[in-house]
Amino acid sequence: MTIRLYKAYTPGTRNRTISTFDEITTNKPQKSLIGKNHRSQGRNNRGVITSRHRGKGHKKLYRIIDFKRKKYNIQATVASIEYDPNRNARIALLHYSDGEKRYILHPRSLKIGEIVTSGTKAPLEVGNSLPLDLIPLGTAVHNIELHPLKGGQIVRAAGTYAQILAKDGAFITLKLPSNEVRLIRKECFATIGQVGNIDAGNITIGKAGRNRWMSKRPKVRGVVMNPIDHPHGGGEGRSPIGKPHPVTPWGKPALGRKTRKKYKYSSRYILRKRK
Repeated sequence: MTIRLYKAYTPGTRNRTISTFDEITTNKPQKSLIGKNHRSQGRNNRGVITSRHRGKGHKKLYRIIDFKRKKYNIQATVASIEYDPNRNARIALLHYSDGEKRYILHPRSLKIGEIVTSGTKAPLEVGNSLPLDLIPLGTAVHNIELHPLKGGQIVRAAGTYAQILAKDGAFITLKLPSNEVRLIRKECFATIGQVGNIDAGNITIGKAGRNRWMSKRPKVRGVVMNPIDHPHGGGEGRSPIGKPHPVTPWGKPALGRKTRKKYKYSSRYILRKRK
């Protein structure tokens, strides 16, 4: 993936960058793999806003992604690489030898026409899905299961990968993109390689309207509100927040306060916390 730069023809193009979409091969999704995409826009069943700063945005259809990769030992050919409006990674359309078609996350360097497969007999090649126990130490993997047969849940964003550090008994030690080191059961599946579209994090939005296309509404700082609207509000002129530490509009500590439960069930599997 490469990034296209704009000259400052208008204020909206100053510092604006977009993807060139070089790797995209078609702009029409597979019809049988499209689903409805109801978006709540931050409102509950009564129409009350429960998640702020969400709303509107461009219409988009949901692409049904195969995160489980449970078609064992059946070869599939990469037919196309497509854009997915629901994630920053690209998706690849697979044509299986039995006639079925499925979408997967597009791994970096996987090209059209290549063969991928999954299962215990799959070769150690980019795009293949295997149990963690059968993947060598030091290998980069993504789309990793946390529970066997549940499907990949972590390491799915563009450009991310986890590294296998050690194998001990029934568990595999993984270093995640957040630098967290944790244990995962050896039966869990993972896909070899790094997720594609690695420059997604280098894109500059450039203007507020582009965020509105992505359903992101404006945010207002609490310090410029009135005291009735936010604990940081009030005061004469430019004033500090007037509290020992920042808080949310509802008075809970914010900006740096750890929110993970102290006795969460999975804490026993975390060897080193994320920074």
